[in-house]
Amino acid sequence: MAPSESKKRLALAIIDFLGSSLKDGTLTADDAESIEVAQSCIADTFKVDPSDEAAVKDALGGQSLASIYAVYEKLKGKTAAGAAEAKPAEEAKPKATPESDKLKSEGNAAMARKEYSTAIDLYTKALEIAPQNPIYLSNRAAAYSASGQHAKAAADAELAVTVDPKYSKAWSRLGLARYDMGDAKGAAEAYEKGIEAEGNGGSEAMKRGLETSRRKIEEMKRQGNAADEVDTASGASRGAGGMPDLSSLASMLGGGGGGGGGGMPDLSSLMNNPMLASMAQNLMSNPEMLNSLMSNPRLRQMAENFGRGGGMPDMASLMSDPSIAEMARNMMGGGAGRGGR
Repeated sequence: MAPSESKKRLALAIIDFLGSSLKDGTLTADDAESIEVAQSCIADTFKVDPSDEAAVKDALGGQSLASIYAVYEKLKGKTAAGAAEAKPAEEAKPKATPESDKLKSEGNAAMARKEYSTAIDLYTKALEIAPQNPIYLSNRAAAYSASGQHAKAAADAELAVTVDPKYSKAWSRLGLARYDMGDAKGAAEAYEKGIEAEGNGGSEAMKRGLETSRRKIEEMKRQGNAADEVDTASGASRGAGGMPDLSSLASMLGGGGGGGGGGMPDLSSLMNNPMLASMAQNLMSNPEMLNSLMSNPRLRQMAENFGRGGGMPDMASLMSDPSIAEMARNMMGGGAGRGGR
């Protein structure tokens, strides 16, 4: 298994940490050769390039392994008592400076102009001055989310709430990032923590985020149940995953993923058509309809002619067959008992 992008960034951070340990005097010149060998081995193993300044900057994001671990050490010793529990987080908050706050304000202005890359750069510079500052991290998470970089947004928001679990805005941004990554359950957990941090039942915005996440969770559960129902329905031809096997249908229509010899379009492209996608969804949820389609002699003959290069059939003539016309109406959701949602 190839290293993930996250692990590659961690490898670059480790290489940077080793180099910094030589520069700041933690390690002596006598250790330089060993450190260089270690850096080279890590770079080769994880397929990263320490000389790529942009990649290193992206990996560090204004942070360093040493500063991140310092936060962890302060937080891990929290006691159960409220005051004692809050103290390490408070101590771990890096103090802002006039310079870093100016950079943050400039980043906020860039966000207002929707210049998200500029905002990210400004927040990153602020974090270089005050690493792990939860406000700067939360703001950069918002910029990452706005630019579609949801994994980075989640990473910044997670670090922000680790430093300051009471910073509700960071919980909100963590909820949004997780939701955009498809993790509705994780998003709901973040919004719940945010409501707890806000107190008094939480803000309307936080509650809306939680409700949206819960609706998505329920929707995913319903979709899972629908798939189970199709799997247990009788009379359908199924693939290994339990859904009706459409490979025979694709073959009948002249081929699968690529264009067939008779010019059949790519089925994946066809599914971009909302009407055809709806037809396919209705077909997959109705095994009896699928069986009827596959056993219709006229459609089978049409497919054979098409496969021999006979061209597309006369659709008007085809639809004159009452059974095929009725089947088409059902596939398009027009059959009896299918009301609007």
